Amino acid sequence: MPVDPMLQSLVAGFSSEAQEVCQKVTLDLLELEREGLDIEALSKVYTRLARHLHTLKGSAASLGLQDLSSIAHKLEDALAPLRKDIKPMPRPMVDMLLHGLDLFMLRAQAHAEGRGESLPDPTAALAQLVADAPPPEEAAGGTAAGAAPAHAPAPSAAPMQAAASQAAASMAEEDTGDAGWRVAAHQVTALMREVERLREFRMRLEDRLRDVSKAVELLTARELLAPTARARAVLASVTAGVRSDGHEASDIVDSLEEGLKSITTRPVRTILEPLQRMVRDLSRQLGKQARLSVVGAEVSLDRRLLEKLKGAMVHLLRNAVDHGIEMPDERERAGKHHEGALTLRVEQQGNILILELSDDGRGIDVVVVRASAERKGLITADEGSRMHEAQVRDLIFRPGFSTRTDVTDTSGRGVGLDAVRSAVESMQGRIEVVSTKGSGTRFMLTVPMELGSSPVLTVRTIDSQVGLPMLAVESTQLATPENLRIGRMKTQLDYNGQLVPVVDLGARLGLRASAPPSEGQPLIIVQSGGKRMALAVDAVVGDRDLVIRPLPAEVRDVPSYQGAAILSRGELLLILRPGWVVADSTPQTVAMPQSRRALVVDDSLTARALHRAMLEAGGFTVHLAASGARAMERLQTETYDVIICDLEMEEMNGTELVAKLRSQPGTREIPVILVSANDSAGARSRGLSAGADGFLSKRECAAGRLLSEVLDVMSRRGARA
Repeated sequence: MPVDPMLQSLVAGFSSEAQEVCQKVTLDLLELEREGLDIEALSKVYTRLARHLHTLKGSAASLGLQDLSSIAHKLEDALAPLRKDIKPMPRPMVDMLLHGLDLFMLRAQAHAEGRGESLPDPTAALAQLVADAPPPEEAAGGTAAGAAPAHAPAPSAAPMQAAASQAAASMAEEDTGDAGWRVAAHQVTALMREVERLREFRMRLEDRLRDVSKAVELLTARELLAPTARARAVLASVTAGVRSDGHEASDIVDSLEEGLKSITTRPVRTILEPLQRMVRDLSRQLGKQARLSVVGAEVSLDRRLLEKLKGAMVHLLRNAVDHGIEMPDERERAGKHHEGALTLRVEQQGNILILELSDDGRGIDVVVVRASAERKGLITADEGSRMHEAQVRDLIFRPGFSTRTDVTDTSGRGVGLDAVRSAVESMQGRIEVVSTKGSGTRFMLTVPMELGSSPVLTVRTIDSQVGLPMLAVESTQLATPENLRIGRMKTQLDYNGQLVPVVDLGARLGLRASAPPSEGQPLIIVQSGGKRMALAVDAVVGDRDLVIRPLPAEVRDVPSYQGAAILSRGELLLILRPGWVVADSTPQTVAMPQSRRALVVDDSLTARALHRAMLEAGGFTVHLAASGARAMERLQTETYDVIICDLEMEEMNGTELVAKLRSQPGTREIPVILVSANDSAGARSRGLSAGADGFLSKRECAAGRLLSEVLDVMSRRGARA
């Protein structure tokens, strides 16, 4: 029956709402086949499920969509006997109801797209639904889902699962078919209100400028005494007005950002909840039992990022069910629960999204992985023998790798984890894997996000400022003799009855030797991935909302930094990676006395920060100096393998510093590279004539040339020596 044209716009909205309701019904059905729920909990889920189905039936009927109303009615009929004698729902009944939901949603989407008239009559499909349903007495009193392990799906389950997978994938792909965003009328209205506030704000600024001009005129008048008093009064009024305007500007920016986020972001649960159904269906198909739990599903992300992540999550989950989770009888022999546990944890730290997928399966057998890689020609036997375990585990991401010797519906073609790594790297992220044979596997994805600002705590150590995502900052304390436990090899903080390791940020960055905190020194309690660390800093500068951008490609692999933000005066603030802060470290490894050491001399904080990040990516320990004089002070107590110096500095420029270095026996052989914003032939000639070993423009440094030039001049200087 065709839909009334007057109702067609409502049908599209109904389809979207029905999708949300169907997802809730799916989660309820997955809950009902769980073991261990008491009668009260089961009753609540059954009641909620019946209410959702009734909503679907009534909404469809009100729009004249009788086929959809009939399907929902049949599902209600199938559910009714189970509500009389509350028990966990048998798996065949869950299969049938899920299949009915798939049929409902596929037809609802067709109606929304104006294809309702072309749909086949639903009578045959409804008859099949009824045929698939267990008899009422079996449904009400049959075997519960977990009473006895079901090692193989029912014969009629295969077509159901095929349709289910198609519908689940469709539900996970909502709003991802194009590059646009679905926008509600109230969201546009809210943004327009903020635009009106901006227009009023602009007019007030024009008034302030006129007042400032009036004050300037009064100050330049011939009769100074009286005009100066009036000018002061005008300026005082302008100052108060600008202060008020600043508060309103901040409020407008916050409102605009929240409005845009409401349009452009979605909770990550919108792609993860449908995957619970996928895990359930794939497990049934393989004769296994597994359940997916999601932690942090309410984190909101850019919809475009969600679309890119969805495929990676599907591959990882299918891999975990197929390769990681064992058969129920195998799990029981190993002392595990017959149902495998998959956990997906989502966490946001500043501009970094962390996705962690873990399973309690058989883990990665490095012997099998190495043999499979050799058999497929991905590595030679000699290469394999020299690899340590982490390198062998990394082979699973190679194109063409698979431990299967035959091709199945789910694996064996050598694609999957290779596609995951490619997808993550295309988002400028990275993926790592940790596994213990017999205990399980954990995949960790870290992906930068570029939408909106996030709170950052700015701290200082020596003359360097860095930022910490506030989401990773648990609290701040001052060091006291009472709360510190200072030992020979480590220092710990008594924090809420627990001993937390203390690490000096200056030592962690390689700026100074490690030492216990002094009394009154600020300690930042940082947490990430279940670990805590007390970070000793020289000062807490303050917190602010900043837009954190990913680092340039050439320094993106620096483990200590996750991005950078631009401050109000154009300075660059590097943002520490919380996972790096809490990583295990000792004073001996922090100082790295045997590593190559570089001194960066530049009066620009931005340039110092970028040069340091690039050199640390190459394994250097980097010290900083804001002037030539400060560099000479450092050289009295420290030795360096290379010096990178700005050509134009107010206090002792680059050529003067090079001349001084070359005049002293202890420093004349140190390789020096001069950098300059001036890329002219004259500047290059002047720098090299002064005795520098190399010259780079700052544009060349930003393009990634610095590290290769440093290694080159060190090699040349070593050859001459």
